[in-house]
Amino acid sequence: MCVALVRGTAVQDHVALAEIELCGELMIAASAAHGERLSADRIDEVLKVADEKRSRGRGDHTG
Repeated sequence: MCVALVRGTAVQDHVALAEIELCGELMIAASAAHGERLSADRIDEVLKVADEKRSRGRGDHTG
């Protein structure tokens, strides 16, 4: 867990933690890959890009 002290208060940077988690997922996928590089489709799968695109396509238009 990444915690920074700011004026005596512990503050978590949730965006940074999420990015670190995604990088870890990519490293795990890359180490398990049979080729030299991950395909763009595999990267999207690991990062769950398709899931996000699908949820946006369900009429979730906010302006």
